[in-house]
Amino acid sequence: MNRLLTTTKSWHDKFCHYADYLQHPFLLFVRLYWGIQLMQSGWGKLHNLDKVTDFFTSLGLPAPGFTATAISSLEFFGGFLLAAGLFSRLISLVLTINMLMAYITADKEALRSIFSDPDKFTAAAPYVFLLASLIVFVFGPGVFSVDALLSRFFWKSSPKIKTPV
Repeated sequence: MNRLLTTTKSWHDKFCHYADYLQHPFLLFVRLYWGIQLMQSGWGKLHNLDKVTDFFTSLGLPAPGFTATAISSLEFFGGFLLAAGLFSRLISLVLTINMLMAYITADKEALRSIFSDPDKFTAAAPYVFLLASLIVFVFGPGVFSVDALLSRFFWKSSPKIKTPV
């Protein structure tokens, strides 16, 4: 019995070890796909600021013209930063807050139905951007990112000097 448990644990450990190699390509995919989608959304809003301003006015948001420009710019430039993996955790936090505010202001009914009708919550426009932002915020951008590149070349920690014991 002990041999069976040892073998099972060994297989499990090997499986998890190899599965770990998928983390960084997955994070790259999430950042690129949803970052580019967010850029396109922001670009579309920047080129239709009148419609976005009218929509924000209908929601009763303060300073709808300024808010439309700010949110459109955040989505465009934030999507770029997310896709590149630059300032990833900071921009993903800002985008997470932005998507939560989108739920609160524009998709209240979907937000209220998070537990009673999860399909309605997940079908709302901000959902996938919220999920992608949360993934990058929690797990970081991965090794295939500008953040990792900068960290590797510019912000190396000083080498640790081994002291004799």
